[in-house]
Amino acid sequence: MKIALIIENSQAAKSSIVHDALTSVAEPLGHSVAHCGMSGPDDEAHLTYPMIGIMAGILINSNAADFIVTGCGTGMGSNLACNAMPGVFCGLVIDPTDAFLFAQINDGNAISMPYAKGFGWAAELNLQDCYRKLFEGEPGLGYPRERAAVMAENRGILTKLKEASCKDMLAVLKSVDQDLLKAAVSGEKFQEFFFANSQDAALTDYVKQVLAS
Repeated sequence: MKIALIIENSQAAKSSIVHDALTSVAEPLGHSVAHCGMSGPDDEAHLTYPMIGIMAGILINSNAADFIVTGCGTGMGSNLACNAMPGVFCGLVIDPTDAFLFAQINDGNAISMPYAKGFGWAAELNLQDCYRKLFEGEPGLGYPRERAAVMAENRGILTKLKEASCKDMLAVLKSVDQDLLKAAVSGEKFQEFFFANSQDAALTDYVKQVLAS
């Protein structure tokens, strides 16, 4: 699985802590991790949580990434921004129980975490435990297990609801503020990962067009 990590400006100083915790768990399990920004407070890509939503939408809908790991001070803003995008199903994960239940019940493709609120002593251990609960087992098996079929049915219903309520991602990109979009996709790390892994030619061409404008 290709996991994309995105950190916004207010928590960029914790970028290495989050990245190290994620890679220490995900990579031994056979997953790859791409850091798409911000890598630190001085990163030229100055990302806000609305931009994270756009980036997550592009990466998921182009199949460049299979899963997004992101967050902000409380985790709320990035969670809302991600869930505003078509095809992105983001959970707010604070502790390992949240991570386990989200993976087993909701089987989404993104999480948002608080990197300021409650981020205290041994915070990196909590991050590692959360990532372990997310990525070490098969997702979508349900909890409790006897309700697995009902939960799978509800996930299908939610997917159809989102398809009915959202535009397709290309239409979203054409509709949003183009300066905001250009700022969101201008980071070198994001571009390197997206252009190397995107499987959607129309999204790729539009992002190139925006960057060239």
